[in-house]
Amino acid sequence: MKIRSDIIKVYKDVHIWIGIASGLMLFIAFYAGAITMFEKPLERWATPPSTLSAAPPLERADALVEAVLAAHPQAAARYFVSVQPAADQPARVYWQERGKGRREFKEYGASFAADGSLQVEQTRKAPVAQLVDTLHQLVGLPFPDAVARPIMGAVALAYAVALVSGLIVLLPTIARDVFALRIGKNIKRLWLDVHNALGLFSLPFHVVIALTSVVFAFHDQFYDAQDAVVYPNGIQWGGHEDAPAGGRVLLAAELLRRVEVQLPGFEVYGFGFQRDQEGHVEASVSGLDVRRGTRARTYMQTHLDPYTGEVDPHDLPGRMEGWDEAVNAFFALHFGSFGGNPVRWLYLLMGLAGAVLFYSGNLLWVESRRRKRKGAETPVQKRSAWALACLTVGVSLGCVAGISATLAAAKWLPALVGDLKAWHTGIYYAVFVAAVAWAFARGASRGAVELLVASAVLTLLIPLSSLAGHWNIGGTWSHPGSWPVDATALLAVPVLLYLARHTRRRMRQGHNDSVWAQ
Repeated sequence: MKIRSDIIKVYKDVHIWIGIASGLMLFIAFYAGAITMFEKPLERWATPPSTLSAAPPLERADALVEAVLAAHPQAAARYFVSVQPAADQPARVYWQERGKGRREFKEYGASFAADGSLQVEQTRKAPVAQLVDTLHQLVGLPFPDAVARPIMGAVALAYAVALVSGLIVLLPTIARDVFALRIGKNIKRLWLDVHNALGLFSLPFHVVIALTSVVFAFHDQFYDAQDAVVYPNGIQWGGHEDAPAGGRVLLAAELLRRVEVQLPGFEVYGFGFQRDQEGHVEASVSGLDVRRGTRARTYMQTHLDPYTGEVDPHDLPGRMEGWDEAVNAFFALHFGSFGGNPVRWLYLLMGLAGAVLFYSGNLLWVESRRRKRKGAETPVQKRSAWALACLTVGVSLGCVAGISATLAAAKWLPALVGDLKAWHTGIYYAVFVAAVAWAFARGASRGAVELLVASAVLTLLIPLSSLAGHWNIGGTWSHPGSWPVDATALLAVPVLLYLARHTRRRMRQGHNDSVWAQ
C-alpha cells in the first residue's frame, strides 16, 4: 500500500508527539489496570483477619438481622446479608452508619459469639486495592477526581488519535515489518520492531480501552445529553407495590433457593435490603454469571421482591433493553468482566504489553534524537532527550516500585497506624517521587538499573510479608488460600532482575554516545 511520504510524515509527527505527551500517564494506567484485573483476590490478601466469630449458617441470618436491628435501629435503612462470607467479608450481616464528615460512612459487620450474644466490628477492608484502581482510573495523577478525570479523558482521546496515526504510519511497510523481529546490534531497530508488533496485534484491545475510557471520563456529560434528548421529562420510575397483607420478608435461605431456581448459572453473593419509614422493605440480589459481561468489575445486581422471592431481571446482562445492553457492553469490554479468570489473565497480559508499548515508544524517541559520535569526541546529548529518558525511567519504574512498596506494607500497617488509606497513598507517592528524583540524579542508564533492582526487592517483600504473617511477626498475618498473590509477586522478581541485567549490559556494551551509555 502506497501513501505519500509527506502524509506519512504528518501522521508520524502526530503519533510521536501525542505519544510523548501522554505515554507516561498511560504507562501508569495500564500497569495499575493490569493489577486490578485481580482486585478482589488482592483485597482479600491485604485485609486483616476479623475478630468476629465464624459467620452463622445462612438459616440463622434472619435471627442475626433481628439482633442487629434491635441494637442498631439505624441499620434498618440499608443492610446486606452475605451468602458467601470470605476473608475480606467475613460477617454474615453488614450495614453502614454515618460518620463525623458529611460523606463519611463507617461499615460494620455482625456475628453471634459463642454464647449467642451479638458481636459487632467495624470492617477492616484493606484500601490498597482501591488505591491501585484509583491510580489506573486517574492515570496516576494525585488530584481530586473532578480535576483528574477530565485530564484522563483528554489523554484517552489523544491515545485514540495516536493509535490511528500509528496504524497509518505502519501501513506502507506492514507486509514487510509485521512479523519482523530483527535481533542484533541495532537496538533501536529491535525496539521499533517490538513496538510495532505490540501495537498492531493488540490494536483491537487498545481501541476498546481508548473508547471506553473516554466514556468513563465524560459519562456525566453523556448522561446529561441523554436526559435532554431521550428523557426530556425525566425518567419515570414506578413506585413499589404494597407488601401483601400480613406479608413477611422471606427468610434469606428461602430467598436464595428461589433465586437459584429463577437464575440458573447465577452465583449469588448476597442480598441487600432497605426499609422505608412505613416499614416496607425493598431488596436486591447481587452475584455473578461468568457467561455474561457486567458493568461492575466483579458482580451484577438486580431488584428482588423480598416478600415473594421474584427476581426482576431487567438489570442483568442478557436481559436488558437495547440501550442498556450497549452501555453494559462498554463497561464489560473495558473491565474484562466476562469469561472468568481466563479472560482476566488475558487482560492482565495485554495491560502489561500496553505498558511496554508506551515505554518503548519513549525509548525510540530518545534514540532517534541521539547525537552520534563523529571522531574521537563523544557528543553531549540534547537536554530534551536526556530529560525524557530520565522521566521515562523515573515515572515508569517509580510506578512499579511504588505499587510494590505499598502492597508490601499492607501486612504491617494495620497494627501500626489508624488511617490506612492515607498511609498507603503516602507510601506510593513517596516512593514514586523518590524514583523520579533518583533517575534525574543518577541519569537514565544507572537509574534504570538501580530502580529495577529496587523494584525487584520491593516486590520480593510482598511474599516475605505474608511469610512473616505465618509467625505473626509485628502483627502481620497470612490468610489461607492467599498464595496466588504471593506466587505472582515472586514470579515478577526474576523478570525485574533480568531486565536490570539486560539494561546494565546495554549500558556497558551499547553505543557510548547514547543517553543509555555508562
